[in-house]
Formats: sequence, structure tokens, C-alpha cells
Amino acid sequence: MRTMGAEQDSRAPGTPRVTNNQGETGTRPGNRAAVTGDPHLANELTVGEVAKRTGVRVSTLHFYERKNLIQSERTAGNHRVYPRSIIRRVSIIQIAQRAGLSLTEIAQALESLPPDRAVSSRDWDRVSTAWRDELTVRITLLTRLRDELTGCIGCGCLSVDECPLVNADDRLAALGSGPHLLGTAR
Repeated sequence: MRTMGAEQDSRAPGTPRVTNNQGETGTRPGNRAAVTGDPHLANELTVGEVAKRTGVRVSTLHFYERKNLIQSERTAGNHRVYPRSIIRRVSIIQIAQRAGLSLTEIAQALESLPPDRAVSSRDWDRVSTAWRDELTVRITLLTRLRDELTGCIGCGCLSVDECPLVNADDRLAALGSGPHLLGTAR
């Protein structure tokens, strides 16, 4: 069998040709689910199957792909397919977003994970340890913010003598722009 151009096509008969996000063309093995009838044995999943398994919308998966958080391959019919390991990767993205991490922070962490296999416990330990200190600072700040705002909201007076948010005579201007009393963890 010949492809366009002079190169030989070495695929076994019936093996689909795919293209990944970077435009590289290759082959992927047949789908075991099609052979056995068991969807749990599929080597790859469609975008709809990934959406169903992870609970995110198809448009969210497309967004993650545009942001290079996940990668798909394309079938000869230009349909996206993902390795089964993508389910864990999407789960990590969801967990990180719920914890308040930015997509940039998430992308940096995902760069250290292997693209060709499921994330292992060791991989997760490494990523979660890197996030732990940042999350601890955020939790401390949010706890202080909650606790100090409760008094102001509770009494309703916003007393300038006792309110931790007051800045009489703009004395904090020397520290620069932004919040200073509740803006950092102590």
C-alpha cells in the first residue's frame, strides 16, 4: 500500500492513521472494545466518552486542549481520540481548579507528568507536594479574611476604631498598591 508521496505505509491492514495535536501522523492499534464488546477495554476514548467519564463538557475538553493541558490524536475521519490515561489528567485539572489554582499553575505541574501513561501515586505525590505550600498560604489568608470580616459584617457599624480594614489618613499608601491588612498571610 502506498501513501501520497514516495514513502511506504507500513500499517497493518485495518490500522487507522491518526494525527496528534502537533500535526504528527502515526498509527494507533485497534480498539479492543470493538473486538471484545467491552467498553472498559478501549485503548482510546472519544471526546464524548471522556466528557461522560470525567463529568466535564466537551467544550471544556476542547478548551483544555487549546491550553495544552491535554492532548488528543485525530483519526482518519478527523475525530478526536484520547488515551484512557486522560481521565486521570482531567481529574487532576478539576481538583486543582477547585482548589483555586490557575490554569498556568496547573499547566506547569502537568508538564512534569508523563504524557504516555496514567498518572501514578508517585506522580501525584510530587505534584500535590509542590502545590501544598501555596495552598496553605491561601487557606491561611482566606481563614483570616473570613474571621476578620465576620466582625464587621456582624455588627454593621464598621467602627473606625476597631475595624481591621480601616486605613485612616491613608497610612498604608507607603506600602504600595493593593490590600495590606488582610492581603497577606501572617
